[in-house]
Amino acid sequence: MSTEDPPGFLLPLRLFIGFRQLIDAVHAELAREGHPDVRPLHGFVFQAIGRDGTTAVELGRRLGVSKQAAGKTLDGLERLGYVERATDPADARRKLVRLTDRGVDMLARSARIFDELRAEWAAQIGPDRLRALEADLATVTGADPFRLDVPGWFT
Repeated sequence: MSTEDPPGFLLPLRLFIGFRQLIDAVHAELAREGHPDVRPLHGFVFQAIGRDGTTAVELGRRLGVSKQAAGKTLDGLERLGYVERATDPADARRKLVRLTDRGVDMLARSARIFDELRAEWAAQIGPDRLRALEADLATVTGADPFRLDVPGWFT
């Protein structure tokens, strides 16, 4: 390490601050667009549910949390109208959790807002530097950016 290099502990803090700024901005805009009750955890939950739905057990496994924790989160999202539970057509003993139209709308809006925020970052530092930053992060973090077990990791 050169004497000009910042201390190593600043790197994860800078990465986390960038993450937090983006997530906070997305949620502020989602609130303005009719989704005031969505929290950062919910984005991970929606991604883990996926297009085809899932069970509470599988959801807990994907998120790295217990079935009970997943169920509690699903109860809240169901009350808010973002998910619904239905009998699995392939196995009547299983309950599938699926996104409702409201949940799909929130995901579509958040994707659009993330694109807008990315464009703002590109305007600040330049599109080439942003692409280089993204490429460098992919090099050091690996190809798969979807680690859905973050909620379990944080607890």
